[in-house]
Amino acid sequence: MNNPDKLYILWTNADVLTSDKMVMMYAINGKMHHFWKDITIIIWGATAKLVSENLLIQEKIKQALHVGVHVSACKACADQLGVTETLEGLGIELKYWGEGLTEILKENERLLTI
Repeated sequence: MNNPDKLYILWTNADVLTSDKMVMMYAINGKMHHFWKDITIIIWGATAKLVSENLLIQEKIKQALHVGVHVSACKACADQLGVTETLEGLGIELKYWGEGLTEILKENERLLTI
C-alpha cells in the first residue's frame, strides 16, 4: 500500500497562523507544484472548530479542494463539536478516522503531523 507520491497531513493544531502558513500553504503548493501526486489533509480535534468559524481558513480549504487536495475530517470530532453540517457544506468529507490513521501508521505511509 505504501505510495511514495501520497502525503497525509494530520492537522490538529488550531492556531490560525500555523494553519494558514504551514498546513494550507504546503498542501496547496505541494499539489500545484507537483511535490506530491496525492495529498490528504485530515482535520482532527480543535481544527474542526477552527474551520467552522474562520473565514480565512474556509477560503484556504476551498482553494485546496480546487487544486485537488483531498480534505477529510474526523466525524466523531465534528459531531462532538457540533460542526458537522458546516464542514459538509464546505465540501469536506467526514469519516471516522481511527482505523484509517492506524492503517496509515502501520503501513509506514508518509504522514506529516501538525
